[in-house]
Amino acid sequence: MSDIRYSAGAAAGALAPRDYHPAEEPHPENGTALGFWLYLMSDCLIFAALFATYGVLGRSYAAGPTGAQLFDLPLVALNTAFLLLSSITFGFAMLRKQMNDVRGTLAWLAITGLFGLGFLGLELYEFSHLIHQGAGPQRSAFLSAFFTLVGTHGLHVTFGLIWLVVLMLQIGKHGLIHENKRRLMCLSMFWHFLDVVWIGVFTFVYLMGVL
Repeated sequence: MSDIRYSAGAAAGALAPRDYHPAEEPHPENGTALGFWLYLMSDCLIFAALFATYGVLGRSYAAGPTGAQLFDLPLVALNTAFLLLSSITFGFAMLRKQMNDVRGTLAWLAITGLFGLGFLGLELYEFSHLIHQGAGPQRSAFLSAFFTLVGTHGLHVTFGLIWLVVLMLQIGKHGLIHENKRRLMCLSMFWHFLDVVWIGVFTFVYLMGVL
């Protein structure tokens, strides 16, 4: 009889649900940062290929207009200022984040977004103006490489702005919790990376194209 009770108890224990707790935190402290650095390195390879392509095709005008004839350097300089200022304002947002100031962080992120929108607006105006002049991407290999390189950077800025808006909504709803701070750190790296790439575009494409 005791054997029967023991077997029934063992069977019941085997069927009872058990709670398992991981011995360590499943999300490593630096796992997100490492993964995001790897992503940025892959993005570097994409832009390196686009810069190399422009370096090869940047003088293939096919009897069409050259960069010196097309580029409006003061407009591009203003656009560059917008993006660099957005990087500074993002830095101010990160400082307010360190102080756990939700309103200050959101305010500086909003200013960063406005500068980013200004950058995109001027870039779209430049593209529209070039196409209106008959200097679209199909006109020559030079213009194909130009539109691809600058347009790819513009798409990255667009995705960054979408990310910025979503993150502002998350901060407004949940505050500066640990997860939102981690996301802010990743977006900050992405945004500064775009600034570095644009400095290369401004120097290699616009300045060298005009001078």
